[in-house]
Amino acid sequence: MRIVIDAMGGDHAPEQVVLGVLEARRSFPDIEFTLVGDENKIRPLMDNISSFSIIHTNEIIEATDEPVRAVRRKKNASMVLMASEVKEGRADACISAGNTGALMASGLFVVGRIEGIDRPALAPTLPTIDGQGFVFLDVGANAEARPEHLLQFAIMGSVYAEKVRKITNPRVGLLNVGTEEKKGNELTKQAFTLLGDAPINFVGNVEARDLLEGVADVVVTDGFTGNVALKTVEGTAMAIFSMLKKELMSTFTSKLATAVIKPQLVNLKNNLDYSEYGGAGLFGLKAPVIKAHGSSDSKAFFNAIRQAKEMVEKEVVTTIENTIKAE
Repeated sequence: MRIVIDAMGGDHAPEQVVLGVLEARRSFPDIEFTLVGDENKIRPLMDNISSFSIIHTNEIIEATDEPVRAVRRKKNASMVLMASEVKEGRADACISAGNTGALMASGLFVVGRIEGIDRPALAPTLPTIDGQGFVFLDVGANAEARPEHLLQFAIMGSVYAEKVRKITNPRVGLLNVGTEEKKGNELTKQAFTLLGDAPINFVGNVEARDLLEGVADVVVTDGFTGNVALKTVEGTAMAIFSMLKKELMSTFTSKLATAVIKPQLVNLKNNLDYSEYGGAGLFGLKAPVIKAHGSSDSKAFFNAIRQAKEMVEKEVVTTIENTIKAE
């Protein structure tokens, strides 16, 4: 298996990218890694037994670049060269923590879409109270969507949940303002009917307040709504931990109590960290494309690599293609 990685994408590149790859190489010795980026910055971070291929380039796509224009003009950018490796068949999957819009553009224009998929969807796995997590899509690839797009998202998310997350007959929910069948706008009302007739385990509408309760294994929505919901969950989690830390450090007694329960607090924080599940997959493309969080550390990159590996091994792309053709 061959995985290519944009070594210059993200807030902590290339150091944390390389460290994540080093850890992945120890755990997955059957993977051949290719890193794309500035060799003068990558090489000193590698150990003496590293056997990575490096594609050297000094050009990168910045977080402030306009995505489509950057992909078209910066032909030698690390992200574009990474996507080209997949397109040309020299890699089976790719990973980047760089500009999200540019990665989506690279996926569309370079890697290409699966036949029958109108639009790809950005799909992270978010944590739930029971520890199982759920696949959430779309969270930003498409600000607007039609009912048939939500149907495609549901099928892709269901395939991923079953193949990679090993959930038998995953429950698929439609994010809405109420659980009743007739709730919502025209998009959700029409999508409800399509999902009910689809070859998936559709459990109906789900509300945002129930997402972390594990009400469904896959939740679908349009990219605008999904992105707002995702950032609300992120912001709420960070705010709660900030307030909790302030209270626990407020007195000598509370500091002593914190020392006692520190392992439990660490476990709680880890359970709420969705980077533990890997990155956000760009579903609907001809090969696995993983978007790691911009602030990813080495552990997050390791998990993104594991995610890409499982998508290749479980033939997620092929299964999506076959399911869409049969629909």
